[in-house]
Amino acid sequence: MTNSPERNPIWIAGPCAVESESQIRQSAQLLHDECERKGLHLDYFRAGVWKPRSHPDSFEGLGQQALPWLAEVQAQYGVPVCVEVLTPEHVRLCEQYGITTLWVGARTGVNPVEVQKIADTVRHKPFTVLVKNPLVADLKLWTGNIERFLQADVKGVMAVHRGFADNKENVLRNAPCWEIPIALKVKYPEMPILCDPSHLCGDVQYIPQTAQIALSYGFDGLMMECHPTPEKALSDAAQQLTPVQWAEMVSGLQCPVNQPDRDLLRQRALLKNVDHQLSQLLWQRMQIVDEIASIKKEKHLPVVQPHQWQKVVERYHHPEHDECYNRFLDQFLPLLHQHSILRQQDDKPHTES
Repeated sequence: MTNSPERNPIWIAGPCAVESESQIRQSAQLLHDECERKGLHLDYFRAGVWKPRSHPDSFEGLGQQALPWLAEVQAQYGVPVCVEVLTPEHVRLCEQYGITTLWVGARTGVNPVEVQKIADTVRHKPFTVLVKNPLVADLKLWTGNIERFLQADVKGVMAVHRGFADNKENVLRNAPCWEIPIALKVKYPEMPILCDPSHLCGDVQYIPQTAQIALSYGFDGLMMECHPTPEKALSDAAQQLTPVQWAEMVSGLQCPVNQPDRDLLRQRALLKNVDHQLSQLLWQRMQIVDEIASIKKEKHLPVVQPHQWQKVVERYHHPEHDECYNRFLDQFLPLLHQHSILRQQDDKPHTES
């Protein structure tokens, strides 16, 4: 396992959980061999030690017993080991064994009090902390967790998207809700954001496609589960790749280049100009709505006039529009109508500039 000077994309791989000393050594050796064979680099070796499971009869990890084995793997292959922590005591134990790359899981992420305790424990220390999205699809909660580590002066903070619990999701284990990690990337453009397709998909058959989607969206890397014999894994067997499968998949992924070419820069300049015009036109539209509101009030006319709004909707729809754009209009126009009504119901003049 050799680290490339180009640390983009970031690859994280390893078993869901440490199950035995022989299993963790075999996992590390096989990943090392595949990286050598394929000319890949592995940035972090992941392995669960404390497993927050839904059912008490599920395998909950080996705890502190596994840390010396992971420390030896880290020393032997020169790749940082990454471990999930649930409490400050877990952080202190990891530090004791020289493991300074940690992740905060989705279940812990729903409790800001516990996240703050972990952040206080790593404050001003040379830890790298990966913050997975919480179970619930709440961008503010996720960003709040990230901010706790940034404010604790943790230099190596990364975000990990592993999907959100949603009983309406019928195919994948978790709902992707791609708009949420994309919004996070916009808010923190310099912070690496990774995708965890193993937990997002829950089934190896969906992992390659989901991994490619994430990289195409601009994610900075992938965190995936690998096991020497997934069918014998004590947890998450269905979503773990073999090291060979992992290497084959990673080798086939298309990673977008970081630097945009001249044509892309030209189109972005055009887009910037269009966005500026759209902003001005929307503001102008709201000012006209205010004038209409005054006329309606003076003439005692109803605020909501469905037939008139239907004419507005028809103006926006054209036969040449594609289905994707029509879906956008289906979301945008009701929002536009809603805010137009709110302005007309407001008795106070709108003087914002």
